Amino acid sequence: MSLTEDQSELRATVRSFLAERPGAAWRRFAAELGAAGLAVPEEYGGAGCGMAEVAVVCAELGRALAPYPYLSTVVLAAEAIKAGGDSAAMTRLLPGIADGSVTATLLFPADADLTLSEGKLTGVARHALDAEVVLAFVGDELVEAVPSSRTPHACLDQTRPLTTFAFDAVPVVRAGDGTTRDRIRDLGVTGLAAEQAGGAARCLETAVAYAKERHQFGRPIGSFQAVKHKLADLLLVVESARSAALAAARSAAADLPVRAAIAGSYCTEAYLTAAGENIQVHGGTGVTWEHSAHRHFKRATADAQLFGPPQAHRARLAAAAGL
Repeated sequence: MSLTEDQSELRATVRSFLAERPGAAWRRFAAELGAAGLAVPEEYGGAGCGMAEVAVVCAELGRALAPYPYLSTVVLAAEAIKAGGDSAAMTRLLPGIADGSVTATLLFPADADLTLSEGKLTGVARHALDAEVVLAFVGDELVEAVPSSRTPHACLDQTRPLTTFAFDAVPVVRAGDGTTRDRIRDLGVTGLAAEQAGGAARCLETAVAYAKERHQFGRPIGSFQAVKHKLADLLLVVESARSAALAAARSAAADLPVRAAIAGSYCTEAYLTAAGENIQVHGGTGVTWEHSAHRHFKRATADAQLFGPPQAHRARLAAAAGL
């Protein structure tokens, strides 16, 4: 499964930006490239593209271990606002998301203990993706609320901050219909799978490059059969993850639950495998603070819990198949 010409150009543009400006601020990345507004409708300042294009950006961010809140803001919050169908909420929030002046996050019932009574939100959401604007699915509604407190966590993956939000009977602003929450979560799994596939590909690239330049017994270590087989097996894993992620990103609404579950299961394990094998090929160098190998392993480990472990995705597949 391959990218279209436009998607290939998008990938090249994002990759070049991330390589040349690794410390660029979120707003510059979002606005200068138009990356945050890719799937935002044109009337709200976006490009009106779809998940297939958003997934291309996700893959490049995963490859570069970029710390941008793209998953929470673009894949989750913006899609929830669009699906919610509330014109006032779309007018209020989508232009800011598109130009990078607003970051947002989304809380799901499965990950938060929240109750809505008389227009006020009470409860706690633990280990949530952090952002400025906080949206939540509560019952059949999508609401926006300002947390009473935010408690940041010390995270294994420091590039993706997690926070506990507490709400003490805070007033909410309705942001739309909340019955789309399962679809939005599947889109989150899909975006994360694209990140994981991008990260796995980068691990393979760096492992191959090191195997060519590192010499033992007067030969590159990549010439040894054991290393060759390890990298060949990893290539199969990485390409399969890429295909699974692309299939989910391009799926129709009816196919999304199954394809997202497949991508969530396979890409999670593929990234963990690639990150671990990358460290093995690098040896002691792979766990030094300066090298990216250990950071990919931390990201892969943290990602494996973000929307549930691979076993949870496979349980969904089994249920869909009637097993």
